[in-house]
Amino acid sequence: MTLTRERRIVSSQATPSLPRHVRIQFDPVRQAWSVLSPEKVFWPNDISLDILRRCNGSTTIGTLISDLAAEYDAPEEDVAGDVTAFLQEWSDNLLVKL
Repeated sequence: MTLTRERRIVSSQATPSLPRHVRIQFDPVRQAWSVLSPEKVFWPNDISLDILRRCNGSTTIGTLISDLAAEYDAPEEDVAGDVTAFLQEWSDNLLVKL
């Protein structure tokens, strides 16, 4: 018997959060932020880190996109595509809950 899980699709009304098994931590040796999950370490770039820090379970993806577009002075359409793709990939890998 094979168990499958239903793929969650990113929507502008979703409120992403980090699961309990995922945390963001500063590594003083490397002077860089890391994302830790069981048996895995990720080294996100600054923009990825900004997205992940806003995944608090109460901010919608639509608001997150608007805030990032304003902060980086970028067109909201461009930011929306990048944020949606990023969150979908991390959700598929069980690193972000939608």
